[in-house]
Amino acid sequence: MLYYRQEFLIYKMRAIILAAGSGSRLGQHTLDIPKALVDINGKSILERQIGLLREEGVDEISVVTGYKKEKHVLNNIEYFFNPRYSETEQLASLMVVRKKICDDILVIFGDIIFDSDILQQVLAANDDITIPIDLDWEKSYEERTDNSKDAADKVFINKKKIIQISAKEIPLEQKNIEVGEFLGIIKLSTTTSKILVKKYEELEKSHSGKFHDAVSFEKAKLVDILQELIDSKIEITPLAISGKWCEIDTPKDLERARRIFKNDDT
Repeated sequence: MLYYRQEFLIYKMRAIILAAGSGSRLGQHTLDIPKALVDINGKSILERQIGLLREEGVDEISVVTGYKKEKHVLNNIEYFFNPRYSETEQLASLMVVRKKICDDILVIFGDIIFDSDILQQVLAANDDITIPIDLDWEKSYEERTDNSKDAADKVFINKKKIIQISAKEIPLEQKNIEVGEFLGIIKLSTTTSKILVKKYEELEKSHSGKFHDAVSFEKAKLVDILQELIDSKIEITPLAISGKWCEIDTPKDLERARRIFKNDDT
């Protein structure tokens, strides 16, 4: 487990990987295995993520499973099962492991791969909530012809502050707005980990109907709860990253990831 010192106190870092999805858009590649176990040049997405985390000293890793959970057999990993994975979304999967959302936490989507440079940049961030973003995100969609950039989780930034996170466009009436893509990694401090769980539990008891971009609270993604925090005046810090990363949703995404990480030994 990664420990680091700040103002004479020692903190520990945990990681939670959300890997409950079936990856139906990948077709034959996920007929028999969950999306996170799809092979990228000899290693699964999940193995690559775990390898990088362990290289950086993050050894306490929890994985939330769903579709074909029996296929997850990696050692020294604590698995948690979302029995309602087919009816719910990312946020519900995260809350299956809410008892682990304490201390400093990395939350990582199980369908992205990234290099060590990106992980090191995220780990070095000192803000209460940090999300890495790609400001050069539109270029990747020139190759991702079976994946629309309209569905990308976009991060709208004004004066270095996030004003909105959404797959939907917002009117760019204000000047100096930058737009980046959310990578699918969140770094939470001990304080904001507790705030996130508390906010979820409040909403779980009281919320009904549409929830931000989601059709319902049960179908909420992580960007929806992040937007809820922003609306509650909790600041989320954008981290413009440099490095290689890929989201893997479709066969062309898979081809692209295998090409970009062809010579990567992670």
